[in-house]
Amino acid sequence: MVRTRIAPSPTGYPHIGTIYQALFNFAFAHKFQGKFLIRIEDTDRTRFVEGAEEVIFEAIDWFGLTENESPRKDGKFGPYRQSQRLDIYHKYVQELIDKDKAYFAYYPKAEAGQKKDYSKKGSTVSAKTSEQSPKTVAEMIKRGDWIVRMRVQKDKEVIVHDEIRGEIVFTPDQVTEQVLIKSDGFPTYHLASTVDDHLMGITHVVRGEEWISSAPKHVLLYHYFGWDIPKLYHTPTLRNPDKSKLSKRHGHTNVQWFKEEGYLPQAIVNFLALMGWSHPEEKEIFSLEEFIDVFDLKDIRQVGPIFDLTKLTWMNGEYIRALELERLTHELKKFNTIFGEDKNAFEEIESKKFAKLVMLAQTRIDTLKQFYPLIKHFLPESQFHISSDTDREIALSLKAEFKKITNWNKEEILEALRLVLKKHSIRMPVLYTIITGQERGLPLPESLEIFGKETTLSRLEL
Repeated sequence: MVRTRIAPSPTGYPHIGTIYQALFNFAFAHKFQGKFLIRIEDTDRTRFVEGAEEVIFEAIDWFGLTENESPRKDGKFGPYRQSQRLDIYHKYVQELIDKDKAYFAYYPKAEAGQKKDYSKKGSTVSAKTSEQSPKTVAEMIKRGDWIVRMRVQKDKEVIVHDEIRGEIVFTPDQVTEQVLIKSDGFPTYHLASTVDDHLMGITHVVRGEEWISSAPKHVLLYHYFGWDIPKLYHTPTLRNPDKSKLSKRHGHTNVQWFKEEGYLPQAIVNFLALMGWSHPEEKEIFSLEEFIDVFDLKDIRQVGPIFDLTKLTWMNGEYIRALELERLTHELKKFNTIFGEDKNAFEEIESKKFAKLVMLAQTRIDTLKQFYPLIKHFLPESQFHISSDTDREIALSLKAEFKKITNWNKEEILEALRLVLKKHSIRMPVLYTIITGQERGLPLPESLEIFGKETTLSRLEL
């Protein structure tokens, strides 16, 4: 059975890159009726953020990438939170020590408030300290000034077979004697991920290309333990339009940012699917189900894809236009309730009018956030924007022409607007500004038809 996983760290809001990796893992597992796991990598306690794990799962659910096994969906391979697996890591690292594939290295206790720097020279145990070396991991943890490092042969290359890039050869000087267990008893990523992937039956490891340099250490650990190596896929790094790495310094890496800006999760999933992969029929718009059906990991390209926010916004607009009116209405109301400037604003608009506004706006918005500015002048307390004597004259002309209309519809309203435009030698944006407060927006005749004659005239009372 195909088994894939992601292993996010609970260190803050989930990165859009985490969703990118989750998508490929989720799709490949489901294509072969396999299992997709989420394992929480929480062994770095200095970066742990309370509540971050819950936010990760909220994001996974929002995108429709819900896992089969995880801390919240227990299975026979748990626990799925690494901080709860310390005894397992201690057992396996002790096995490496007994085989002389790993060794204890001495580091004096750090001063209060300071973190140990394991990159400094001096990790090789001297003859004197070697005699004092602990014999077990339990003894090491009790002392607090020793760590465990893996041994690396300095005369042998390490070959990593990557399913996307082929064979990658690492010279001995490129493979460091990695820390496996820190003095506090917590493992590093390298030991924990290798042990967990084996024990959890992971068949395909799909992760970002930033882990390529660590892959030879993992391959060595697999060899040391005598385990089969899962197939490795290192996906390309998402990049900004300037080719720089998409990092947390940019606001649009945070999943929460996309929610607040009014993007639909299904549009983002579609967009991410095209990052480093192409639909065999060259389609740009397709569902998650269709992606699962046609996707294969072997088709992922090496080149880092550009995360083009302009294209994502266009794609989001296409998804908005494809929604049924009832569903779009629901999404707009839900968005405004959570993120809106006036969270109860839409409740003040009569339901039939609101439905007409949604229908009118559907072809003109690319995000849910764009809807409120287009219709806020429909709120009962809003007023027309008459800020000068010239605006006052124009408003009086509008009122006079509107009063003449006996059949209040968009055609008659448009004719009245044309007469006012001609009389004052102005362009339509001027009328938009007086009525809505902005130079452009929803079609003015249709908007005023929804407004109603009585409301329109009352707003023109000077």
